[in-house]
Amino acid sequence: LEAVTYLTLDVTQDAHWERAYAWVVENFDGLDVLFNNAGVAAGGRIELSEMDQWQWIVDINLLGVVRGCRTFVPLLKDQGRGAIVNTASAAGLVHPPRMSEYNAVKAGVVALSETLFHELKPYGIAVSVVCPTFFKTNLTASMRGKDESAQASAAKLIDGSKRTAADIATVVLADVEKGRHIVLTDREGRIAYTAKRFLRPLYYREMAKAATRMVRKD
Repeated sequence: LEAVTYLTLDVTQDAHWERAYAWVVENFDGLDVLFNNAGVAAGGRIELSEMDQWQWIVDINLLGVVRGCRTFVPLLKDQGRGAIVNTASAAGLVHPPRMSEYNAVKAGVVALSETLFHELKPYGIAVSVVCPTFFKTNLTASMRGKDESAQASAAKLIDGSKRTAADIATVVLADVEKGRHIVLTDREGRIAYTAKRFLRPLYYREMAKAATRMVRKD
């Protein structure tokens, strides 16, 4: 087994990213892949979401990715190779009701990743964005919000999934190796994204049904 080393990093702090950059330069001969994977969860009906909740999730889920890219892109450009893998979500591509904060930040990660895909390609740097649906993770531990029914629904989908983080990682590594930009890790995500792109009326009907089911539970 190869030795694994790590550095604790708060993705909201510029000083921590500067320290991470210095640590990588000191300990490694360049950087092969940058994974921006830190994330938290928030959601619910818009009138129940508070502004400090919005600021919290934006600073971690979106600006954390921005900080990571800004920090390490100069190094990747200097070496003329490497890859960036940003973790978004299927929620960054399709936008179910009662997930406005989460949908917005993950859509931001998708947009950032597409921009960098084009921007960095001339430098030999690949960019992928990972868009999974629900899988077993500790995301529910970070969940914030006053909409208890929305949180309960999300927790049920996460905890009830048969997919693990290892399952997702296996797909991600294979697709990154192939140079794939948008990484859809599961069948549900592929169906939803295809429906939105090519069957927009069907997509809107399904979103309307989801919203109606939630209203009936209130």
